Formats: sequence, C-alpha cells, structure tokens
Amino acid sequence: MTDDTSTPSSPHDQSLPPTGLPLHELAGFTHDWIDAGGIRLHAVQGGRPVGPTVVLLAGFPQTWWAWRKVMTRLAERFHVIAIDLPGQGHSDCSPGSYDTHTMASHIQSALTRLDVPEYWLVAHDIGAWVAFSLALDHEERLRGLALLDAGIPGVSLPSAIPTDPERAWKTWHFAFHLVPDLPETLLSGREREYVAWFLKAKALSADAFNDAEIDHYAAALAADGRLAASLGYYRDAADSARENHDALARRGPLTLPVLGISSSHGSIPDMAASLKPWANNATGVVIPEAGHFIPDEQPEATVDALTAFIDRHHAGEQHKA
Repeated sequence: MTDDTSTPSSPHDQSLPPTGLPLHELAGFTHDWIDAGGIRLHAVQGGRPVGPTVVLLAGFPQTWWAWRKVMTRLAERFHVIAIDLPGQGHSDCSPGSYDTHTMASHIQSALTRLDVPEYWLVAHDIGAWVAFSLALDHEERLRGLALLDAGIPGVSLPSAIPTDPERAWKTWHFAFHLVPDLPETLLSGREREYVAWFLKAKALSADAFNDAEIDHYAAALAADGRLAASLGYYRDAADSARENHDALARRGPLTLPVLGISSSHGSIPDMAASLKPWANNATGVVIPEAGHFIPDEQPEATVDALTAFIDRHHAGEQHKA
C-alpha cells in the first residue's frame, strides 16, 4: 500500500492515510478508505459477499483491531465490515462535533458508499453510543442492533459519577475527559500508561492484553489528533444525550431487534434491562468470565451470541414472509 493522501475518487480507495500507524493485516480481509460525508473512514471487510452484512464499531481506547478475534469466525457465514470511528485508528478526525448523531451520519454515509443496503450493527463502548444514534436515525437500514457493555448518553448512561470506590473506578474517566485541555496536558507522551491502565484494569484478567496490543492502541491514541478526537466523544456527550432524547420523542422507541450483551465482570450488569424502556424488542445475554472488553476476552462466546441473535430474528423474518 502506498502513502497516498489524495482525495479518494471511488468508495474503495486503497491508499493509507498519513497517521503514521502500522496497518495490521487480517487473513481474508481487505482495507478500504471511504469518502463518508466529507471525511475518510477506514473499513476492513471480508467474509461472504452475498451473506448478511455485520458491521462492527469499536470503543475507547481501541480501534477496529478489537474485533479481529471474532471477525474471522463471523466471516464464515457473514459479510463482515469493521469500521474505525472518526478520529479512531486509520479514519480521519472530524473537523467539527463528535456528537453521536453526526458520527452516525458518517458511518451511514460510508455504508451507502459501500453499497450496503441493510445490515446488522454490533458495537461496543463509545461505538455503542454511535450505534444507538444511528439506529434512531436510520432504523430502516438496520436488521438488528447488538450493543456490548455500554451506557448510552441520555438513555442509560448515569448522569452522576458514583463516589463508591467499588464502582467509581469504572466510570471516573467520564468526568476527567470532559475537562478542557487538562487531559491532553497530562496524557500527551503518556498514552501508553493510560491505555495500559484501561486494558488491564477493565479486563477480568490483567493478562488479557499483551504488550504488542497495548503498544498498538497506545500508538493509535497518540497519533496526530487522535487523543483530542477520543476525548471529543465524551465532551460532546451532553449534545448526544439531547439529540437522543429529541429523536426518541419524535419517533418513539426502537422497534428493530436489539441485543444487549453484558459480561460477568463488566460495567453494565444487565444491558437488556437498561435498553428495554427505549427498545420494544430488546433481549439480553451475559457472557461469563469476561470484563469490559468482551470481544477480546471471550471471542468465541461473543460470536455464538451474535450468531444466535441473527439466526433467531432472520428465521422470524422468513417465517413472516
């Protein structure tokens, strides 16, 4: 691949944006950069071209690489697309707001450019923030929505940070990331220490991530503009919450199938319960022996849960037909 920074002339631009990050290859998958509403998004896709499409969005402090352990197995049955959010991994940073409805519009633009008419959307952490807003705005494009261990702004994300030490360590960073300038001052040049804390403290086992994985995510956060971009999702969370409230008031709850995936040692004990007031067809599953980073810690169980969810509702659609 070449280091070509020109504007892409097709939805399948193969050039590498100038992030300075190494590009990880995954057998059976290709890399594309897609013009998505004025910015380029990085997408990694493979699997069955004619199969149902499964779109994957990762959260903080990760990139599309968070899904690598589940992508190859999902690809046995599905067309799989993992997309770096704006400002994440090899995608361009946003020139403006990081509110989740704006971010969702970029993701949908990319999928439209990739000629994906409908898809199953699977998302973790702040990826789930974007995914929920995307479902509110473009429910007609989604077959189903699976959200992993995430509170959604304005919906299920607590408005206050707990002060109980047994719980506060899971959510303390929300307030820290909101402070103007200070996180950049304290974290610039120390991205690896920060990323390592998240990956080790929030996983069930401190050995869930090796040094190479920590190095990858730290480099992604340290790349030009990426730290500010990552913080932007938190700094614009209040706008995201207001827009979610407005959308729900205007259109009502989601009606598509929704799967809430929790873990035995994650942040949200019962994702389904947190989503049911806002989604008429929500069910849940709890993945055992996992912390916050479910796809990394229990990839086989994650694939099993997603496949069962898709099969169940796909069979229901066929029965109705």
